[in-house]
Amino acid sequence: MSTIERAEVFVASPGRNFVTLRVTTSDGVTGLGDATLNGRELAVAAYLRDHVAPQLVGRDPARIEDTWQYLYRGAYWRRGPVTMTAIAAVDTALWDIKGKVAGLPVYQLLGGRSRDGVLVYSHASGTDVPALLDDVARFREAGYRAIRAQAAVPGSGSYGVRKGAIYEPASAAVPEEQLWSTEAYLDFAPTYLEAVRERFGFGFHLLHDVHHRLTPIEAARLGKRVEDCRLFWLEDPTPAENQESFRLIRQHTTTPIAVGEALTSIWDVGHLITEQLVDYVRTSVVHAGGITHLRRIFDLAALHQVRTGSHGATDLSPVTLAAAVHLDLAVPNFGIQEYMPHAPETAEVFRGGVRFADGMLHPPEVPGLGVEYDAEAAERFPYEPRSLPMARRLDGSVHDW
Repeated sequence: MSTIERAEVFVASPGRNFVTLRVTTSDGVTGLGDATLNGRELAVAAYLRDHVAPQLVGRDPARIEDTWQYLYRGAYWRRGPVTMTAIAAVDTALWDIKGKVAGLPVYQLLGGRSRDGVLVYSHASGTDVPALLDDVARFREAGYRAIRAQAAVPGSGSYGVRKGAIYEPASAAVPEEQLWSTEAYLDFAPTYLEAVRERFGFGFHLLHDVHHRLTPIEAARLGKRVEDCRLFWLEDPTPAENQESFRLIRQHTTTPIAVGEALTSIWDVGHLITEQLVDYVRTSVVHAGGITHLRRIFDLAALHQVRTGSHGATDLSPVTLAAAVHLDLAVPNFGIQEYMPHAPETAEVFRGGVRFADGMLHPPEVPGLGVEYDAEAAERFPYEPRSLPMARRLDGSVHDW
C-alpha cells in the first residue's frame, strides 16, 4: 500500500508571497496544495510544518475524507482561517495525487463536466472615472464577459484600484493606513457604475465590491440606488459577523448579494445559505478546507438556489486557481469565478495551470490538478513581510478595510 512519505512546506515570493505544500507518496507521486493566507502566511506555514506534516507521514493518501476528518475533528481547536487553510492545503494535495494515480483530471473524479468552461470576472479600476472607463474597455477588448468596477473615492479611499499591472493590496510589513468616508463613497460609487453602463451598455456582467464597509441600512440604500445598473452582484456589502443583518438588506433591494471570501467553513455560511440571505457564496478552496469541504458548501447552496462565486485574487496561488476551476466545472450551481492573472514571476515557480479563452477558464487535460512546483526556481524569490492595509475614518477611528 502506498503511504505518505513526506510533506514539505515552501514559502516564496514570486510576484507575491505564497505558501505551498508538497506531499510525496512512497510510490513517488507528488501532490500540491496552496496554503496562502494573505498577510498571515507564516502562521499557516508554521501550523503545517510543526503540527500537520508530522501527522501525515505513514497515512494512506487515498483516504482523503478520513484525512480531512482526522485533521478537523481530531483537533480540539477547530475552524478559523489558519486551521482551515492548512487543512485545505493537505486536502487539495491529496486530490492532486488521486487524480495522478487514476490518470484523470480532478474534475473527472468530481463527476465530470457540468459545463464547457468556467465564466470568470476580472478587476477594472481607475484613480478617476475616465481611467476606470478606459480600463473597462481594455477588459472588454480582452474578451471578458464579466468585469468588476472600482474607482478611487475622491479624497477618501482607493480600495480595489491597481497601482501597477497586477493588483496586490498587501504592501509593507506594517499595514498601510488608508482614509475612508462612507458618505463620500455612497455619493460617488453609483455615479461611476452608471457611467460604465452608459458607455458600454448591458452586454456584459458588471460587479462591484463594497468590501464590508457599510452598515446594513447603508448597504440597502446602495443596493436600491444601483438597481438600474443591473449588477451581477454587490459583494460583501456589510461585515458578515451578524448574518441576520443581510435580511434587512434583502428587504430593501433586489440587487444580488455575494458574500464569503473571508468565511472558512460550512458553519460560517450555513445560515446565509439556508435562509437565502445571499445569492452567491464566495468561499474558496484555500480558505474553506479544500475541495472536500468546499464541495459540501456548494452542495448545500444548490439546495437553496444559491450559486457559487469563489474568491480568486492573486493572493491565491495557481494551485488554488486550478483546484477551483476543476470544482467549478463539475458543480451544478456554478455562478462565476474571480480571476486575476498572476505576475510573470509566478509562472517561473508554478508550471502549468488553467487557460483563459473567450471569457472563460479551462483546466489542463492532464492527470491531477495540472500544476507543478519548481522549488529550485522558488529559491530566487525569498519571502517578503507584507500586510494588508487598514482603514481609518476621517475622524481617525478604525474602520473595516
